[in-house]
Amino acid sequence: MATIIGLTGSIGTGKSTVSKMFLQLNFPVVDADKIAREVVEPGKDAYRKIVDSFGETILQENSQIDRKLLGEIVFGDEHKRKQLNEIIHPAIREEMLAQQESYIKNGEQCVVLDIPLLFESKLTQLVDKIIVVYVNSDIQLQRIMERDGCSKKTALQRVKAQIPVSEKVKLADAVINNNGSMEETFKQLKNILQKWNLN
Repeated sequence: MATIIGLTGSIGTGKSTVSKMFLQLNFPVVDADKIAREVVEPGKDAYRKIVDSFGETILQENSQIDRKLLGEIVFGDEHKRKQLNEIIHPAIREEMLAQQESYIKNGEQCVVLDIPLLFESKLTQLVDKIIVVYVNSDIQLQRIMERDGCSKKTALQRVKAQIPVSEKVKLADAVINNNGSMEETFKQLKNILQKWNLN
């Protein structure tokens, strides 16, 4: 039986960095964010449902969904966020499981599911072990503001849209403290994998 690791964190905690480290160690990674972008491409089922629900004003001139605009709509409105999630989550889940299955068929002993909203989307039953990537809240806000070029208020709004990372830490099988250097983070990951006999 292959071991399925759920990799999660919160916005700005550096989960993508750890995801890349798994790839460096030759672990297959199924990336929920990447899949989320693919399932809303024009012509896909989820794309049609989103346009039906939110109207054509969310489209760019090339007919692609304006993710930034849609993000602004749903971040400030709980009901609309729920509506969007009900469209895209099943599509993402289906594609993730298909990719996972394909890796296992190819003989992989361990597959990483990189899911930012693992707890929020109630997908913990899909994984055997959970790693949460953690940083202090001031570092988290700083990283979001630098990465997205947004104000502190917007960054806080995004953080509040998710379960606090301190809560996620309590639900994890292992925690990577990402406040330090890349080397320190990499070392923690390798130690976890060693402990779980997955290295």
